[in-house]
Amino acid sequence: MRTFTAVQNFSRRDVLKLFGATGGGLVLGASGLSWSPMALAQNKELRLNLFIAIGEDNKVYLTCHRSEMGQGIRTGIPQILADELEADWQQVVVVQGLADKRYGSQNTDGSRSIRKHYDRMRQMGAMARTMLEQAAADAWQVPVGEVKAENHQVVHAKTDRSFSFGELAIAASKLPMPEVDTIRLKESKEFKHIGKSHRIVDMEKMLSGEANYGYDIQLDGMLYASITRPPVLGSDVEKLNDSAARKVAGVVDIIQLPAPKGAPKFQVLGGVAVIATNTWSALQGRKALEITWSASANDSHDTTGYLNTLVQRVKQPGKLARQQGSENTDWPENSSLKAIYTVPYLAHAPMEPPVAAASVSTDGCEIWASTQTPQSTQQNVAANLGLEEALVKVNVTLLGGGFGRKSKPDFSVEAALLSQKLKRPVKVCWSREDDIQNGYLHAISAQFYQAKLDDEKMPGAILQRTAFPSISSTFAEGVEYPSAGELDLGFVDIPFTVPSYRCEAVKAQAHTRIGWLRSVSNIQHAFGIGSFVDELAQNAGKPCPKMWKEMLGQPRQVDFAGQQFKYGNYGEELSRHPVDIGRYHQVIDMVEQGMSKEAPAKPGQGWGFAVHRSFTSYVAVAILVEVENTTLRVLQAIAAIDAGLVVNPDRVVSQTEGAVIFGLSLAMMGEITFQEGQIKQSNFHDYPLLRMGQCPDIAVTVVRSDAAPAGVGEPAVPPVAPALTNAIFAATGTRIRDLPVNKTLKL
Repeated sequence: MRTFTAVQNFSRRDVLKLFGATGGGLVLGASGLSWSPMALAQNKELRLNLFIAIGEDNKVYLTCHRSEMGQGIRTGIPQILADELEADWQQVVVVQGLADKRYGSQNTDGSRSIRKHYDRMRQMGAMARTMLEQAAADAWQVPVGEVKAENHQVVHAKTDRSFSFGELAIAASKLPMPEVDTIRLKESKEFKHIGKSHRIVDMEKMLSGEANYGYDIQLDGMLYASITRPPVLGSDVEKLNDSAARKVAGVVDIIQLPAPKGAPKFQVLGGVAVIATNTWSALQGRKALEITWSASANDSHDTTGYLNTLVQRVKQPGKLARQQGSENTDWPENSSLKAIYTVPYLAHAPMEPPVAAASVSTDGCEIWASTQTPQSTQQNVAANLGLEEALVKVNVTLLGGGFGRKSKPDFSVEAALLSQKLKRPVKVCWSREDDIQNGYLHAISAQFYQAKLDDEKMPGAILQRTAFPSISSTFAEGVEYPSAGELDLGFVDIPFTVPSYRCEAVKAQAHTRIGWLRSVSNIQHAFGIGSFVDELAQNAGKPCPKMWKEMLGQPRQVDFAGQQFKYGNYGEELSRHPVDIGRYHQVIDMVEQGMSKEAPAKPGQGWGFAVHRSFTSYVAVAILVEVENTTLRVLQAIAAIDAGLVVNPDRVVSQTEGAVIFGLSLAMMGEITFQEGQIKQSNFHDYPLLRMGQCPDIAVTVVRSDAAPAGVGEPAVPPVAPALTNAIFAATGTRIRDLPVNKTLKL
């Protein structure tokens, strides 16, 4: 049986108790903007909350400061550390980091865990290795250049001597931390873990049921809360009759939560919490509540009418977001092609709904949560309780999916407020209905595209407009237009060589909490541009991949200079993560090669294609469908991803497969609708996800690259929807411009 590394949760408070004691090991961490060593006493049980510790037991304790939600980051981060450290993987113990500013950002979203932390983790591993080598050289009284760390020990080849890491831990911990510019980082040919597939360290416990998720948390004396939240954003409890609820066995209290003021942010939504000694009693008590809700400005929100409004608005001029070349004002009807594409509201629907447990005492607050943002949880809980942030300890459990929902800490704030009120630990468990009806939705949207065609039916000018309620509306009142950061996501950053390319944003007010969902605005923008390029290709009689390559032009790097906008590039410098047309071409070619190996599509079948750059990665997707008597079957998906240097190829393949499934779920059946301000869907019967029988065969090719590591979790989602609808057109001649597909075809 294969041996797996263990994962342990260690307390920062326990670390502080040990400071200054004797004995110990080597601990490295971050303090402010510079690295600093820390001596930590320990015997066989080592407790820490920083990146690297080496115990006298010869174990290497590597802290992962990011949240694990199935993407494998508690394996990827330690792989980088272990590689530069020269650690034996079988001697590694992975430690989950608590909320701590010393880690830098712990916000596990935006596909940036490796992208943003790869260099830093390599430096940390190399610093520890350098200190171990120096400690060995000092002990042997030889020049440090004569010793070398390898395979969990430091060796002196001239005399055939060696020390294990554990034997050097105490001495190394007393050495000064080397400066970053003095350490040697490995060459890629020396890598032992980076670039190699490692099974995720949590897998054994996940398979056996021993893994601890948010719903598994149990605390002494813990109470359980089920909360009825306002059905319409902005409404509040007007009348409450809780007499029947209080009679339910196990119910201990009924508490009304304050309604939020101003922008929603990460505030609790308000409503009524039923507190009980068990979840069943809490749920039964909640059903017995009689609540009258106050009126809200969003009571009239209706998705059908609102979407029609957005469609009409994108037909009219909007606010300039980008202008490449001169503005085209002549759109001859006989040589123009135009289309409007729409995407509905979408919910995250992770398998594990939001959950948090809190224990508030006179000493502070301790939280256990399936959170993507432990620091934001700490900040928001502290603000709501009136505590110093340092008095709020946030423990991160495994997440049963996240997709961006669990980076909003409102559910942790709920648990903390109730625990403070009751003076006992409280766990707040959102039901599936709560998750779908009271979450932060992906925005409803409409996109307009128009092209002026030359004699060869190639676009000489493109005009595009987008309208959707902005995520910024969640954080500030009065927001009417998408932010620049949202427009950067697949709208203004399409690097076509079209002589005239104009992008405009259109006004759209928010009527519910809008939040980021896996790949964010790339969802609607990739659907729009990916569908429109296919329409241009069909009109010109060209294969879609060929049209993409011709519109992208020759390999080069694009910086969008002089086009009246500043490209954010997912927070990365263009010098490190350029917009590289050659990399677009490469993934397009790879998918074309994959398609060429397949048998020709049969009658009623069709291939569809799309390509997209997001989170600094490039992904091309081809999908084969079959439509028989208006019933759709998705048969096959081929994907190629260029994510730069890859740490764990197995996880990149897995994440790309998952993204294809996620994208198909959204495109085929994802739709949240409002009527009189209330969400009509409630569970998987009316907000379904892709089932196993609907899932196609998926083949993924990962590009081998030495480019800087890029995003992985999200980039494969955006091209899936247009590849699907383009395939449907190829099979049937029917163009689907309004998602989801199940409004047009049976599944």
